[in-house]
Amino acid sequence: MIYPLLLTLHLFAALIFIGTVFFEVLFLESIRKQIPSRVMDLVEQGIGRRARSLMPWVLIILFGAGLGMVWLRYLPALGSPFSSSFGTLLALKILIASSVLLHFLAAMFLFRTKRMKATYVHFIHRSLFVHMVAIVLLAKGMFYLSW
Repeated sequence: MIYPLLLTLHLFAALIFIGTVFFEVLFLESIRKQIPSRVMDLVEQGIGRRARSLMPWVLIILFGAGLGMVWLRYLPALGSPFSSSFGTLLALKILIASSVLLHFLAAMFLFRTKRMKATYVHFIHRSLFVHMVAIVLLAKGMFYLSW
C-alpha cells in the first residue's frame, strides 16, 4: 500500500517541478520580448520568490518518494544495473536526477549569497529543461525499452 502512495507523491512532485521549469523556459523566455523590461523584472521576481519558497518542499517530496520507491521495489535492479535494460535506465535516471539536485542546490546557494546573475538563471533553467526531458524519456523507457 505504501508504494502506490510514494508513486503518486513522486508523480505530483515531478509534475510541479517539471511544469515550473517548462513554464519558465518555454513561456517566460518568449513573453520577455513582448512585455516592458520593468514589468518583466517584477514578474520574474514574484515567480522567483514563490519558486524558492515552494521548490525545496517539492524536491524533498520528489526525492524522498523516489528513494522510497527504490528501497521498496527497485533496489535489486540497482544492485547490478548493467544486467538489465531497466536497471541501466533507472541508474541513468538517478544519475541525471542527482545532477538536477546539484543544480538546485547551486542556484539556492547563489541566491542566498546574492551572487545569482541573469545569465546563471538562464543557463540553469535551460540545463534543467534538458535534464527534465531526459528524465521523462528514461522514466518511460524503463518500462518500454529492453535489450
